[in-house]
Amino acid sequence: MRLKDKVIIVTGSTTGIGKAIAKRCASEGAKVVVHGLEKDLGEEVREEIGLDQAVFWGEDITTDTCPKNLVQLALQSYGKLDAVVNNAAWVIASDIHTTDKEFFQKVMDINAISPFLLIQEALPELIKTKGSVLNIGSINAWSGEPNLLAYSVSKGALMTLTGNLGDSLMREYGVRVNQINPGWVLTERERERKKLHGLSDIWYEGLPKIFAPSGRILWPEEIASACIFWLSDESGPVSGQVMTLEQHPMTGRNLPKDSSTIR
Repeated sequence: MRLKDKVIIVTGSTTGIGKAIAKRCASEGAKVVVHGLEKDLGEEVREEIGLDQAVFWGEDITTDTCPKNLVQLALQSYGKLDAVVNNAAWVIASDIHTTDKEFFQKVMDINAISPFLLIQEALPELIKTKGSVLNIGSINAWSGEPNLLAYSVSKGALMTLTGNLGDSLMREYGVRVNQINPGWVLTERERERKKLHGLSDIWYEGLPKIFAPSGRILWPEEIASACIFWLSDESGPVSGQVMTLEQHPMTGRNLPKDSSTIR
């Protein structure tokens, strides 16, 4: 019960990492505002958590009203707000040839600007509870896959937002802002996305060790486990930090140039 009596908004929590975070927060004693576009999936998550421990709000995260509606639902349902988890994101392929201005703006709106606007809306309540923000980024923030240009840039922007607000909000108000950058995670949508890229139905079984040294990629529940530390009081005054969750070092990794990688 490391989150006992805390009230937490988790955006994009009808599937994947967000769903795992919402369920784990509830199992640790929190009340959760589940959010997403799919009402049926949102109600399923709410039922899995328990109707007395979760409420659901279905709205596009980029609408002008969504941040206020999420905060107000938390207050109306549970009387306060202790934390915001900015997990909602659009993972979409693009490169320099396929990224136009309108597309780039949409990716930035979902992945970087909407998290900022929700923090801005939630801040007065987080000040009251000395609460925290946890942004869910990506290892792509450091550079990114060649076919994830706009997505990678948006996650880089989110990481800078975390550092900037993690400094100023902690210093001025005692509100912590941190970030987790997950590596390759086996979500429902990632399973389908890679099949669309031409991989088999069981592409995630026995992956090459160059990508997954353990032979598998991360599970959403493993990301959720790490979130509890940052959302609980265990992380103390730590703010403005980015935790990378991957099974190999992201900085300075120098792959072998031999028969294990070159055929």
